[in-house]
Amino acid sequence: MYTETNMNKYHYRPHAIMVLIIYTCLLAYWMLWGFGRATQPVYMYNLVPFKTIEHFLRIDHFNTRTWVINLIGNIGVFVPFGIMIPMVFNSKLVKTIYIALIGLLVLETAQLLTRKGTLDVDDFMLNSVGVAIGYMFYILCLKKVKRSL
Repeated sequence: MYTETNMNKYHYRPHAIMVLIIYTCLLAYWMLWGFGRATQPVYMYNLVPFKTIEHFLRIDHFNTRTWVINLIGNIGVFVPFGIMIPMVFNSKLVKTIYIALIGLLVLETAQLLTRKGTLDVDDFMLNSVGVAIGYMFYILCLKKVKRSL
């Protein structure tokens, strides 16, 4: 049986799928070719949690532009996934983060193998925070819509 809320969910799902695909392709472009990325001479990776984050927060050589791009940027670019994934897959928070992490693993591995970036465990953590923030925004919007019905 379809309730009004379920009909609305099925109504916007095709649009959410399209936005998710387009945004994923855009993010893949940014991560592999955008911003003048060049092929590095060696494979670059960080498997030590908080190592990169600590590097960007070190007060003795604090650079606001670098900090914003690397820390806030890694959170911000994944907020849309926290909104789109539950719309497409009708998922709760844990499943939403799990799906996002699988996609991120593919992108981070592509960065490593193409030497167009760094596979970094800190990116996984920051990106997960972004997904969680997006998911909370999605839930708040969903509650607001349900109240208005």
